[in-house]
Amino acid sequence: MDSILVRGGGPLSGQIPIAGAKNACLTLMPATLLSEEPLTLINAPRLSDIKTMTQLLQSLGAEVTSLQGGQVIALSSHDITNHMAHYDIVRKMRASILVLGPLLARFGHAVVSLPGGCAIGARPVDLHLKALEAMGAELDLRDGYVHAKTAGGLKGGMVDFDFASVGATENALMAATLAKGTTVINNAAREPEIIDLARCLRSMGAQIDGEGTSTITIQGVDRLGGATHTVVTDRIELGTYMLAPAICGGEVELLGGRLDLVAAFCEKLDAAGVDVSETTNGLSVKRRNGDIRAVNVTTEPFPGFPTDLQAQMMALLCTASGTSVLEEKIFENRFMHAPELMRMGADIDVQGGTATVKGVSKLKGAPVMATDLRASVSLILAGLAAEGETRVGRVYHLDRGYEHVVAKLSGVGADIERIPET
Repeated sequence: MDSILVRGGGPLSGQIPIAGAKNACLTLMPATLLSEEPLTLINAPRLSDIKTMTQLLQSLGAEVTSLQGGQVIALSSHDITNHMAHYDIVRKMRASILVLGPLLARFGHAVVSLPGGCAIGARPVDLHLKALEAMGAELDLRDGYVHAKTAGGLKGGMVDFDFASVGATENALMAATLAKGTTVINNAAREPEIIDLARCLRSMGAQIDGEGTSTITIQGVDRLGGATHTVVTDRIELGTYMLAPAICGGEVELLGGRLDLVAAFCEKLDAAGVDVSETTNGLSVKRRNGDIRAVNVTTEPFPGFPTDLQAQMMALLCTASGTSVLEEKIFENRFMHAPELMRMGADIDVQGGTATVKGVSKLKGAPVMATDLRASVSLILAGLAAEGETRVGRVYHLDRGYEHVVAKLSGVGADIERIPET
């Protein structure tokens, strides 16, 4: 298994291009199943998860072509021959469940394996199923698969979520575009990826109102057409690389960065002593004079502090002046990076969904193990500021969500390399 070797060094300087959003692209790709006409996605990230979704769609009969080095994806679902998403593919990635709504909406039946992905808690799919049932779907869970069908197609209905689930909102939104009548999604997720999906669906002919708010209204149409859509900037990759100069010093410009995508995150950076400013091409980040200050962080649904930046923020706070408290309120079991950071000399105490981080003067390089996608990059960030060498193992997690991480960080002066499996 490959590993990443990081040698702590001096300040960083230069530019890092930010890719299109992984979580947006993984939702936009299944939207092809809603139409016979082509869907083209521009600014797609080049990640293993995108390859997995490609394999899944191809297994259903969709045509998926990677162009321009993977930054453009051309999709066509004019000849879907299979309505079953098998475990062998779905187990690799939770986003696979997002084929369920489109398949059911267009064809009236689907069989989809319960999904896999990072081991960061139960993350059940019950809200996805509840939404489809509200639109008249008949569901049966057996042998690890969701067997779904409709009598005469989906029908508009009231979808009331107990929790503002991003994935369930996306599945419901796609399914509702072809349902007969009006569907209202209450307590809908408000993430930029939801807005991006709605804009794409609208360009395909969907009638949607209210995306970006907690109530989305969809008037079903008989059919959707094709579209060309540019994937929104990845706010999690953006936030991750914003932390690099905050941890190491120096100044880095994030090309394509937008403040509106990371507003709550920027508030915490400012409180910690990090300056973020807009530039012509994106955002510039640098640490102010003096040490990083301790701050308290509570993860929340958008527009709050993202759970997907919690691990990376913890890496920054390991060397802050004072004691920080991080509360994880989105996913249970999402502090698995803490023991690995402690191997590097961090002072962290985890009690349930709360981690207390007492800043230390310096981290020390050590062999560590990635436990999930965001944990893997938090260890790389910590390694940038540590004395000596840090070797991060099991970096296949990293490949699911960050393209060319070694090239991007070495391009701004980091001493980092990928060590191939021997």
